Amino acid sequence: MSTRTSVRRAPGRATIADVAREAGVSKATVSRFFNHRERLLSQDIAQRVETAIATLNYSPSPMAQALSRGRSKVIGLIVADITNPYSVAVLRGAEKACQDAGYLVMLFNLGNEPGREREALDALGGYQVDGFILNTLGRGADVVDAIATQGKPAVLVDRRHTGMQADFVSLDNAAAMREACQHLQAGGWRELLYVTEPQRGVSTRRERAAAFNACVAGQGHSTPRGESFESEEGGEAALLEALRALKRRARGARRPAVIAGNAVVTLRVAQAVKQLGWHFGEELGFVGFDDPEWASLIGPGLSTLAQPTDAIGRTAATLLIERLHGFEGAPRQTLLPGELVVRGSSMARATD
Repeated sequence: MSTRTSVRRAPGRATIADVAREAGVSKATVSRFFNHRERLLSQDIAQRVETAIATLNYSPSPMAQALSRGRSKVIGLIVADITNPYSVAVLRGAEKACQDAGYLVMLFNLGNEPGREREALDALGGYQVDGFILNTLGRGADVVDAIATQGKPAVLVDRRHTGMQADFVSLDNAAAMREACQHLQAGGWRELLYVTEPQRGVSTRRERAAAFNACVAGQGHSTPRGESFESEEGGEAALLEALRALKRRARGARRPAVIAGNAVVTLRVAQAVKQLGWHFGEELGFVGFDDPEWASLIGPGLSTLAQPTDAIGRTAATLLIERLHGFEGAPRQTLLPGELVVRGSSMARATD
């Protein structure tokens, strides 16, 4: 009677082939055991496989198990810039929702480099992700074409892509801008300058600019007047002149104030105000989109329009998972409200 001897394996993580050799069975038999089909195995074979697993301290790859069932249980998340606090906060919200639903998140950072969207989608597609959450640069046709090629569901966050029919989640930019303008108007800040990064086809920037123009389009005495200014990186001199021009336009009760399109612009404005020797809440009112941790530390505190980043991330993940579970309805748009955080930079004067 022949006896089976254990096969000594090389150091390192055991594989399913190692388990099969140790148990004296095929890899398919081991696979059936892990897929809870041990009822198809005899008691003796099932016991041998179980003993081999314990001997080798083998644990199956979650990815391999998922792929064997036709799903990786991994969602690809592409962000424009991982150094942006907005992207980090959205990522956290999406990751929590994915984890609750039994999915993992795989991240690709574009580093704000145009043209890398296709590279990102192809790379994540190579890992067999089930679907995509996209917070990309929002311009160019690469994303639309690549998603069509992948044939997997995607949800857009913050920035739309022309021609792409997909679920979309974002701050309600129009409502948020109206709230910022009305707050400044109520405080007597009625000569406004909206400072934004160059629009360049980015839907979020276009929507906020359009909403600002609507806010200042009225003709009444108390209606705020305003202009827009696009702040380029390295354009400090132009921004200083735009702020000086704002101050010159302000007359009497029409106190000047700035609305910043995002945290990047807020920091630029803060640096310019310091260089001019002005003080927020005195010579210049201020409200900025996004609520960075340092906003409360500048001057009397900078008023901000905080985005519901955690809810945006969670909602995007939930919509995508619903698609993965079979939802086939028309593309959905979810616009979430922001929160006005009032600090000293936008306070009304006591005499107003």
